[in-house]
Amino acid sequence: MLNVPQGAALSIGAVLGTGVIALPALAAQTAGPASLVAWAALIALSVPLAATFAALGARFPDSGGVATYARRAFGERAAAVVGWCFYLAVPVGAPAAALFAGAYVAAALGGGTRTELLTAAGLMLAVTAGNLGGVRVSGRLQLGLALLLVTLLLTATVTALPHADPGHLRPFAPHGWWAVGSAAALLVWGFAGWEAVTSLAADFRRPARDLPRATAIALVVVGVLYFGIAAASILVLGPAPGDAPLAELLARGVGGQVRVLTAVAAVLLTLGTMNAYYAGAAKLGAALGRDSALPAWFGRGSGAGEVPRRSLTVIAVLGGLSLLLVTATGTGTRPLVLLTSGAFVLVYVLGTAAALRLLPRRTPVWWCAAVSFAASLGLLVLSGWYVLGTAAVAGCALAYQKIVGKKSARPVDSGADPIDVGV
Repeated sequence: MLNVPQGAALSIGAVLGTGVIALPALAAQTAGPASLVAWAALIALSVPLAATFAALGARFPDSGGVATYARRAFGERAAAVVGWCFYLAVPVGAPAAALFAGAYVAAALGGGTRTELLTAAGLMLAVTAGNLGGVRVSGRLQLGLALLLVTLLLTATVTALPHADPGHLRPFAPHGWWAVGSAAALLVWGFAGWEAVTSLAADFRRPARDLPRATAIALVVVGVLYFGIAAASILVLGPAPGDAPLAELLARGVGGQVRVLTAVAAVLLTLGTMNAYYAGAAKLGAALGRDSALPAWFGRGSGAGEVPRRSLTVIAVLGGLSLLLVTATGTGTRPLVLLTSGAFVLVYVLGTAAALRLLPRRTPVWWCAAVSFAASLGLLVLSGWYVLGTAAVAGCALAYQKIVGKKSARPVDSGADPIDVGV
């Protein structure tokens, strides 16, 4: 079973991904020092979104996660759409994240594309092996990764800040205030992930108490680290911090082999993110098989404490195929990233809409859900044409429901009984 530190580590890993390496530079290039306003806004918006999913997970601890909430609120078809979008997004997005880390390793060690691919394949095999050991092994691995990652990022920020120059904040908005919105759109990818751990809610010892605490810890850690790195990048490196601001901060504060340190950071960040998503998606796939949204073969391992090896194997195989496809076609990682983002946006829209029905009306968590729903609709607009890929997945989910003749095998309010958390 998961404890609070392990749950917090999984949430930190799911949200604090490879974006911390590249996003500060991209945002600064877009809006200059005013990009710090965009960082603050995204951190603030993370609070209601994370609170919404934590409240749902605490009340309905089930391996189905967001799919379970959609089922309770809107029925089986909505649950199938949410479940398929989340489940299939993971093997599409994982190779992109792994290749991103591989590029840093190749820059540090040489070897070009071959090193990138070997690193990506190694990361995907590592998280698969870790999750085959069950959620306890996965949680312990994530806790260790999170501690190493937090130490590295804090070191980069704290040691570099003595070199800060307040003059780098002028002019504060060189590209105008509208550029802050453009920077915020870039930063959305770096804040996705608050829903990932809800599929593991039933694996907490006391979900009603432990999940909100783990989420609160993750919010503080992610907010401090993200804003700290972003602020240090501008104050120390200026409004044009380069393509690898974390590496430059470490060079200013600590010195030594910058490329090696950056490669280590990239690998740790990517490993943590992939581990959290593999764990949550594997549990979700098993729950979908249990609920007939996927073939029953997937259903083994959906219970608390069980290992969903079949579902995890499918994720690993599909992820490997995605990696091979990208390698063979030479399309790069951008399409994978945008397709994954589109899928998660729809998950957010339906998940927060379900929260508006399931959470006690006009309570603080209900208002958090309302804010999150409005923000998710905005993200849906920003996703552009890549939403069509998500629409195709949703159509396949509905078609499967129709083919198997499943109209309502389980009551809409099926799943774990809600837990009274006193809100």
